[in-house]
Amino acid sequence: MIVAKFGGTSVTDSNCISRVLDIIQNNPEQQVVVVSALGGITNMIQQSAQFAANGDLKYQEILTEIEERHFACIKELIPINAQSQVLSHIKQQINALSTLHEGVYLLRELSPRTKDHMLVFGELLSYYIIAKTAIAQNLDVGFENARHLIFTKNDIEKNTVDHQKTFESIQSYFKKPKHRVTIVPGFVASDEEGAPATLGRGGSDLTAALIASALDATQLEIWTDVSGMFTAHPKYVKQARAIKQLSYHEAMELSHFGAKVIYPPTLQPVTKKNIPVLVKNTFHPEDEGTLITNEKTSNGQAVRGISYIENIALLTLEGSGMIGIPGYSKKLLSVLAKEKINVIMMTQASSEHSICIGIESSMAPLAKKMIEDDFAYEIETQRINPISVEDELSIIALVGENMKSHQGISGKMFSALGRNNVNVKAIAQGASERNITAVIDSSNTKQALNILHEAFFEKHIKQINLFITGVGNVGSKLIEQLHNQSEYLQSQLKLNVKVAGLSNSRKMLTDAEGIDLSNWEDQLAKGEKADPDTFFEIAKGLHLRNSIYVDNTANEKIAHTYPPYLKSSISVVTCNKIAAAENYAYYSNLKQLARTYNAPYLFETNVGAGLPIIDTLNHLIASGDKVHTIQAILSGSLNFVFNEFNDKTTFREVVQQAMDAGFTEPDPKIDLSGVDVARKILILARESGLEMELSDIDNESFLPKACLETKDNDSFLASLDDHNDQFEKLFTASASNNCRLKYVAELVDGKAKVGLKEIPVGHDFYNLSGSDNIVLFYTDRYKDQPLIVKGAGAGGEVTASGIFADIIRIAKQ
Repeated sequence: MIVAKFGGTSVTDSNCISRVLDIIQNNPEQQVVVVSALGGITNMIQQSAQFAANGDLKYQEILTEIEERHFACIKELIPINAQSQVLSHIKQQINALSTLHEGVYLLRELSPRTKDHMLVFGELLSYYIIAKTAIAQNLDVGFENARHLIFTKNDIEKNTVDHQKTFESIQSYFKKPKHRVTIVPGFVASDEEGAPATLGRGGSDLTAALIASALDATQLEIWTDVSGMFTAHPKYVKQARAIKQLSYHEAMELSHFGAKVIYPPTLQPVTKKNIPVLVKNTFHPEDEGTLITNEKTSNGQAVRGISYIENIALLTLEGSGMIGIPGYSKKLLSVLAKEKINVIMMTQASSEHSICIGIESSMAPLAKKMIEDDFAYEIETQRINPISVEDELSIIALVGENMKSHQGISGKMFSALGRNNVNVKAIAQGASERNITAVIDSSNTKQALNILHEAFFEKHIKQINLFITGVGNVGSKLIEQLHNQSEYLQSQLKLNVKVAGLSNSRKMLTDAEGIDLSNWEDQLAKGEKADPDTFFEIAKGLHLRNSIYVDNTANEKIAHTYPPYLKSSISVVTCNKIAAAENYAYYSNLKQLARTYNAPYLFETNVGAGLPIIDTLNHLIASGDKVHTIQAILSGSLNFVFNEFNDKTTFREVVQQAMDAGFTEPDPKIDLSGVDVARKILILARESGLEMELSDIDNESFLPKACLETKDNDSFLASLDDHNDQFEKLFTASASNNCRLKYVAELVDGKAKVGLKEIPVGHDFYNLSGSDNIVLFYTDRYKDQPLIVKGAGAGGEVTASGIFADIIRIAKQ
C-alpha cells in the first residue's frame, strides 16, 4: 500500500489535475491518494469569511470566483454527458458554504468552530471533482470523506488528533479495499461531537501520514511543486539543489525551520513505523526527489540543509536580580504557555543575567504585556528590567545529523556571516547538535542564505558581485576583460564573477541575477537616471554576498562615496586616486573602515596602472623592511609626451597624441601640471607609513601659469601652441647636455618632490620608453642596488587589468 498526497499547487487547475491522474494511473500499486484544496482556495475562504465577519459584502465576489474555478475544472475535465451530477453536487456545497457566510455576515461573528466548518469546503470540493474525473476516465477509483476517518479531540485551537479512534476507523475502512485507488480529502476531520474540524496548516500532509501509519504503508509520497527538499530555498538561493536522502531527524529540523515542503507533524506518525517518505515533483515526476528514512546518509556532508523562519521577534528578560535565583525560566515559559505562545528558540547567558526567546512577531505585543504583568513586582523592585523587544528578525539554521562529529561548523558559519557584515543577534544550538541557529535582521535573510550555502555547499565556485561606476575608457575595457575571462575564472580559479550594477554619469542599471555583458551598453542606455546615492542604496539593499564596488572614474564626488560601502562590508576597488590622495584624515578613515568591516579597500592602479607597485611596497613594509628613498617616473602620459617630443613636433601635437591614446586623465592639465604625479608619490609615502598631505609635496611645474589657468581642453591645447617656444627651449637644453627630459617623483627621508629633470645616459630612467613607469625602492635590504618595478604605466587596458587583479585578490581571500 502506498499513500500519496498531492498539495494545492499540484491540483491548482484542470491541467494540474490531469497530471496528477497520470501519475496515479502510472503507479500499479494499491494507493490511497490524499488531495488538498485547489491552489489558493483555502486562503480565499479565509479571506471571504473575514469579509463576512466584518460586514463586507465582498465575500460574495470571492464565493462567486470559487464557484467559477470549480465549475471550470469540471467542464474541462469531465465529459459533458457526465457533468450534470458533479455540477449539481458542487453547487450544493457552494450553497452550503454561502449559507455559512450569510450567518457570519448577519452576526458579525466568526467563531473558531464556524471557521473550521467553512475551511473544510476547499478539500471537500476538490476531492470530489478529482475522484469523479478519475471515474470518468475509467480508473479503478473510489473515494471517502476524511471526516469519517480522522478524528480530533475537543481542542479547537490545536486540533489534537485522537490517534486511537483515527487508527481504528482507517484500519476498519481499508480492511478490504474495494478499489485500487481511494481518493480522500486532506486537512478535514471530525471532532468528538461529529462537527467539522481541521488539522491546521499542513493538515493534508498529516492526513496522509496518519493513513500511512495506520495502514503500515510501504511508502508515503508527498507530491508538490519542487523536486524534493533542497539545500536551501531555491527561490532565494539559485545554486540550491535537491537532497537525495535525509534522515527523519534532519527532515524534521529543516521543516521546523521553515522548509515548507513538509510540515513538522507529518513525520511523527511515519517515524514510529519507520515508513519511508518520498518527496516528488508533480510537474517533473521523472526527477529523483528526496527520500526520507531512518538512515543517516550524509556522504561526508556534515551540513545537509539551510533553512529559515521569517517574522521573528526577540524578547529579552534580563536583570541582576536573576543571577543565582532559580525559577525565572520556568515562570517565563509558563506565562507564554498559558497564552499558547510558541517559543521557537531560547537561549540563556551563562552569567544567568539574561534569557532570550524567539517567537512569532505577531505574538510579541501580547507576550510583552503578559510577561511584564507576571513580573510586575520584579520590574518594580528593579530586580529585572522591562522586557525589551526586537522585531523584524529572521531565524536561520544549519541542519545536519552528523554536525556533532565535525569540528568548526559553527566557527565557519559565523565567520562567513561576519565577513559579509551580517550581524548575529542571538545563537542557539541543541544538545543533539543537529542544528545551529542564529537570529539576524530580516533584511539580511537572502544574503545570509546565499553566504552559508556558498560556504557549505559550493566549495568549488565562489560568487563575486560587482557594482561598477564609470564605463568609459577604463571601465569598458574592464567589462570586456570580465566577459572574455568568465569561463577561465570559473574553470581555473573557481570564481563566478557577475556584474550586478553599472553606472555612468547619466544612467545606471542593476540586476541581482547579473547583467548580460554581451550587450551591456544597450541595457545601460535604457537604465534609470544615474544617482550615486541611489546606486549605493540599491547595492546595499540587494544584500548580495561578496560584493565589490568598483570606481573607474576620476570624479571627486564619487571618491567620497566609499565610506558607506565599506560600512556595509562592500569592498572597494578603484583607480580613482583622489580618495587615497585626499586629506590624510579621510585616507586613514578609509583604511580603518576597511579593517573594521572586513571590506578590503584596494587601489593598486592609483600608482602605475597595472604594475604591482603598491603591492610590492606593502610587502616590503610587512616583512619588516624600511624604505629610505623612492625615485620614480609615475606618469605614463608625461613619459610618453617627453619621449615623443622633439624638434620635429610641437608640444601640443604630442599632448594630443597622448590624449587620443587614453594615456591622460580626462583633464590633461592634471597630468601635465604634475598634480597627478604628486598624488601618486603622496600615496606611496602614506603606504610607507608617513603622515603626509598633498601640500607637503614640492611640485616644480614646467607649465606656464597661463596654461594652468585655462578652463577647458580646447583652450589648454591652444595655450600650449602659444608657449611652444618655451617647451622647445627645454628640449634643446636637455639634448645639448646629452640628456633626456623625464618628469620624476622623489621621496627621500620623509620629504617628497616632483618635477622635470634632465636624465643622463646610463641612468635607469634614461631608456624608459613609451608610456612606461618605473619605481626604484632603496631600503635597508636594497641599499646599493634598488628594487625596481618597471612596465606599462598608462592606458585603459593595463589600468583595467590592474583593477581586475585587485578584484581577484579580494575574491581569493
